[in-house]
Amino acid sequence: MRTGVRLGGYVAALAVLFAGAWGVGSAVTPRADTVPAPAATDVAATCAKVAGRDPAHEAEHRHGGPAGPSCADGPGPTGQDPVAAVESLGLSATQAGYTFSVQDTSFALNEPAELAFTISGADGRPVTAYADTHHGAMQVVVIRRDAAGFQHLQPALGADGVWRAPLRLPGGGVWRAYADFTPAGGPPLVLGTDLFVQGDFTPFVFADSRTSAVDGFQVRVDGNLVPGRQSQIYATVSRDGKPVLDLEPYLGAFGHLVVLRQGDLAYLRVQPITSTAPAPTDRAGPGTAFTVDVPSPGAYRLFVEFVEGGATHVADFSVPTPEASR
Repeated sequence: MRTGVRLGGYVAALAVLFAGAWGVGSAVTPRADTVPAPAATDVAATCAKVAGRDPAHEAEHRHGGPAGPSCADGPGPTGQDPVAAVESLGLSATQAGYTFSVQDTSFALNEPAELAFTISGADGRPVTAYADTHHGAMQVVVIRRDAAGFQHLQPALGADGVWRAPLRLPGGGVWRAYADFTPAGGPPLVLGTDLFVQGDFTPFVFADSRTSAVDGFQVRVDGNLVPGRQSQIYATVSRDGKPVLDLEPYLGAFGHLVVLRQGDLAYLRVQPITSTAPAPTDRAGPGTAFTVDVPSPGAYRLFVEFVEGGATHVADFSVPTPEASR
């Protein structure tokens, strides 16, 4: 068995890269514009190590890109490979012959309930065979239409082909449920449908922020969401001004990221940047990295999940694309 703290190349680089960003006062959540971002060249060098390139040649891939942190992922005029077809996911309940159907879409306000649903194929029958991806066979995200109340469910598949998970919706209004899965022999899909809760609805308004305080932790995200391209996002966790080095494996990495576009709540395709899936006894920190397929300019809500001490924590952020911030 492997024990102790595992510090890979990326983790070690991040520990140095972000050490200066968390001063003595980081126990109080700072405004995003008061926390110094790492130098773009340092972030690029870190990403080069993650991608297995020589950091000494990283400057050759940058030709007047954005001033903020970004990460080259291959050749091209801006140092990033364009995503051939960046999709807006989760906007439909049916795609590629598969349909996401919830048995009961009405929920009582703040009452324990169950989300029961099926994924049916073109023949109308429930799909029972799924590919096991980095986040498992099925993950479900639920969020209200104003991008508040994020929940990440881990449903169980019954012999009848119905997925079930406990669900409590704490606010009135329209909620959105997403099923993220890959049917055996089929394409990776994200399907979405609406849920309804009777009760007063007052929408939340979220200010742009790259820092978040949750459960005694301070979490920061760096990197730009570049429209039409595969972008890189880095999440770093600290506590009491010190980097957290005992993050536990969660869904095939040392953290998980969900990104949603504000407005229509399009669900973005996200992958962790990791060479191998960690073993259950592995520990690492202070953060992890992700690639994000960004379909368009706009404002996005980011939800970073991480596990420490056996507990799962969720930090949320609001990040615009560079074009949207001008």
